[in-house]
Amino acid sequence: MVTRVPHRSLRPRRRLRLLLASGAAALALAAGSVVPGNPLAPDPAEARADGKTTLTVAVAQSVDSLSPFLAQRLVSTSIHRLMYDYLTNYDAKDNKAIPGLATAWEPSADKLTWTYTIRSDSTWSDGRQATAEDAAWTFNTMMTDEGAATSNGSFVGNFEEVTAPSKDKLVIKLKEPQATMTALDVPIVPKHIWEKAGDFSKFNNDKDFPIVGNGPFILTDYKVDSYVKLKANKDFWRGSPKFDELVFRYYKDQDAAVAALRKGEVSFVAGSPSLTPAQSASLENAPDIKVNDAPGRRFFALAVNPGARTKDGQKFGDGHPALLDQKVRHALFMAVDRKTIIDKVFQGHAVEGEGYIPPRFGDYFWKPSDGQKLAHDPAKASALLDEAGYRKNSAGKRVGKDGKPLDFRILCHATDPNDKAIGKYLQEWWGDQGIGLKVDCLDNVSDPWYAGEYDLAFDGWSVNPDPDFVLSIHTCAALPAKAKETAATDNFICDKRYDELYKKQLAEYDPAKRADLVKQLESRLYDTGYMNVMAYPNAVEAYRTDHIASITTMPSAAGNIYGQDGYWSWWSAVPAAGASSSGSSDSGSSSTGVLVGIGIAVVVLAGGGLLFAMRRRSTAEDRE
Repeated sequence: MVTRVPHRSLRPRRRLRLLLASGAAALALAAGSVVPGNPLAPDPAEARADGKTTLTVAVAQSVDSLSPFLAQRLVSTSIHRLMYDYLTNYDAKDNKAIPGLATAWEPSADKLTWTYTIRSDSTWSDGRQATAEDAAWTFNTMMTDEGAATSNGSFVGNFEEVTAPSKDKLVIKLKEPQATMTALDVPIVPKHIWEKAGDFSKFNNDKDFPIVGNGPFILTDYKVDSYVKLKANKDFWRGSPKFDELVFRYYKDQDAAVAALRKGEVSFVAGSPSLTPAQSASLENAPDIKVNDAPGRRFFALAVNPGARTKDGQKFGDGHPALLDQKVRHALFMAVDRKTIIDKVFQGHAVEGEGYIPPRFGDYFWKPSDGQKLAHDPAKASALLDEAGYRKNSAGKRVGKDGKPLDFRILCHATDPNDKAIGKYLQEWWGDQGIGLKVDCLDNVSDPWYAGEYDLAFDGWSVNPDPDFVLSIHTCAALPAKAKETAATDNFICDKRYDELYKKQLAEYDPAKRADLVKQLESRLYDTGYMNVMAYPNAVEAYRTDHIASITTMPSAAGNIYGQDGYWSWWSAVPAAGASSSGSSDSGSSSTGVLVGIGIAVVVLAGGGLLFAMRRRSTAEDRE
């Protein structure tokens, strides 16, 4: 799933290659890359009197909903990956589709009917078996209930019929070919629990605990803007997590979260969604702390409100009318110095932004041509504003033909230091153009966002291996049915040419041809000027090596820990105190592993597999 922060997880959403269940899957992430700590170090914060171990994760984002039908924020969709199984999962090494709740899948000759074999060893935490009927009910509910389609409706919009002819067979019939059939990032929920939910647009799944699920962890407790508690699912078919309990603790102040890590009050901190350069630098040489700095799956962007509207064309909100002019949008972006943002704000912990899909996903990465690029050019930006009818007056202020000054508002996440820092630069750069800017830093940006009460916004998504979801949120179909309601749309974008390209890429099974169509989509989105990607931030996060002995990144060679396209990190994490005696087990990924220690790397090959100097545990997206 994805997630809105609109720094979200894209859902989340996602992949194309078939991989049937086989003995090869047994190596799983047990052969995945890990970042080990000191297995002999004491574990004062995590070792409890009852002998159970707790892994506490500090997060700077609050949960928007515990309902997988409604959640969009990265923290929420990440938690749902722990609570519920999906039909398929992603290999931590190379993002290939691997078995999840489904052990195998096969399309018909015309690829309009897909049959999934549902495993027999997955049970709900209340003891009932998870079956194809649960999956069919989940998809059918999304197909027939607008509320249930809020977050992931794009996955089922092309479904004709979904049936469960037996406990172990799920059959999905399509209206047209759909390339995401091995990338359906939809949590499968238990029918016998959720059929009692009532109004899916309002049911947040946050009253009765423990919450029934079949993932690696079971959610046992939740307090709004405070914490989420989960316990290890000892009956999880892929193997039980090594930590007995997992806690996500919310910190409004990111510096406070870092301080808690130093004190040993938490085991891991990811930031909002990453640590600042100053925070990561302060932790580099701190005792018993490891900083993970690797290419991320997110982008950081400027988004424009093109005029909020519903699917039937009803306008609402108060977006500035000047932003309906493409010349104004392009001028704003050409006044932005991305290199300064990379050097001064991210201090090198990011790559300069270009297309919509981060370079981590090489098949879909796109960059504008030299003639197309909206490069930093203040003089050209000024000329475009003049052409659009916004000229400077004697005081150097841009005014329209009506004499009103050109002033904008930008939504800023109060918990994200990058938003605030870049906001100051924008005030300077746009101020040089004679444009005023108010930076509205709020704890909750979702309400004004959905209400269309903003001009611009700092935007970002965690992109999944299959880009369909983050592309779908800019289609006309993602617009809200009613004004100011929660919807899948990102910025109320609705462009006919974009929709035509989106439909073509969704129906294209040939990977190379589909990749080309995705790049055409990115080009169209870039040219319209509604979204401008400024940076691809690294995943900069840290954890205590005296709490966590080893943990899997994604990609396993060099990737993120928090907000993965799967549950590998938290499921694979080994408590420091017991790491030396931990056993390994089936992990479901075909990853090749590298064990990175303090200044050394050890790879031991044996019989075609990988054995590690420290015996590993059962190892291990956003959308999403």
